Amino acid sequence: MTKKILRDICKQQKLYLTPSLNDILYLHYKGFDRLENLEEYTGLRCLWLECNGLRKIENLETLTELRCLYLQLNLINRIENLESLEKLDSLNISNNYVKTIENLSCLKVLNTLQIAHNKLETVEDIQHLQECPSISVLDLSHNNLSDPNIITVLEAMPNLRVLNLMGNQVIKKITNYRKTLTVRLKQLTYLDDRPVFPKDRACAEAWAVGGLEAEKAEREKWETRERKKIQDSIDALAAIRQKAEEKKRQKNMEERDTGAKCENEDTTATLEDLPEEQETQEKTEKFRKESFDAHDEVITLIPDMGDNTDFPPESIPARIQEDSCKTSSYKHLNFNKELADLPRENTVAERAVFPELDEYAEIKQIKPETPEKLRLDELPDLEDIDGNEFPPEEEIFVQKVGSKLTSKL
Repeated sequence: MTKKILRDICKQQKLYLTPSLNDILYLHYKGFDRLENLEEYTGLRCLWLECNGLRKIENLETLTELRCLYLQLNLINRIENLESLEKLDSLNISNNYVKTIENLSCLKVLNTLQIAHNKLETVEDIQHLQECPSISVLDLSHNNLSDPNIITVLEAMPNLRVLNLMGNQVIKKITNYRKTLTVRLKQLTYLDDRPVFPKDRACAEAWAVGGLEAEKAEREKWETRERKKIQDSIDALAAIRQKAEEKKRQKNMEERDTGAKCENEDTTATLEDLPEEQETQEKTEKFRKESFDAHDEVITLIPDMGDNTDFPPESIPARIQEDSCKTSSYKHLNFNKELADLPRENTVAERAVFPELDEYAEIKQIKPETPEKLRLDELPDLEDIDGNEFPPEEEIFVQKVGSKLTSKL
């Protein structure tokens, strides 16, 4: 482990070439058989030396900032030379040849010790753990521990929370192994391969006091409490659901009330618009009546007999009156026919808009249209008309008309 090799490793791993700037260094699987030339790496916090051929822990005095040291899978047979690592928090020395735990009391903040797959056998081999009160995670698995009295050493560790004794013969020699360790190690939360739950601790303590019956009663009590807790959760969920449904129902009612209020407002607005519609209808009816009256004045075929002495009623020839009536009747018949030919929808619409038209239908049918105006050029020459062609009454009427026209000209 030369300085050049260490520098090349830093370059290869893209670390700082200045040794003191590095806080981590990976030296695992390199085949080193001795620790040396690490004096310049004073800033290291984590050092990986896994799977090398190291036989001794040495030359670490300058690494005062070191927090994690990984020495597993080496050939180390003794724990030593760690006094300067006052800030060391985790030490992994598994898969080595350590026969005794020693020289760890100087590590005041050591929290995790992994020493599995080593050569520990007796209580004396682990006795030094009583001087390491800061350790909370201890892995002693796959050693040769067989003495049940190791429990007394473990009891003396006040902060021990995680313990692994798998792969040791002592497990088979301790009666009710799991319950015993749970009762005696008060801070234990994880034993071997599974946690120690509060229910397990309560049942183990009940067993230690009253045997199996007390353990059974305590277990039933915990189960009842757990069932009640589940039922309370279900009830709370049902209450939340019911509350949500009630809120939804209330919201629907509010929306319904809002809709009804809007309908009432629309009805009120419609009622307010009724007077305007009535006024419009009255104006329409008045206009229609005035139109009919004007029509009556315009379409009068014969002047008023009381005011006009030129055409007394008895002086109008009977044939002319008959022709006038026939013409009027013919035109009214054509008018009625045209009304009948109109589409039914238009008739219905007109009746809906003007329901009073039915009252004036008959009056309109009998009103004659204005006769066409006669021009002077179209009148026949009276000298060419044979007087025998007209009856006496018609002859008199024609003579009067001719004389009147001549006087006007």
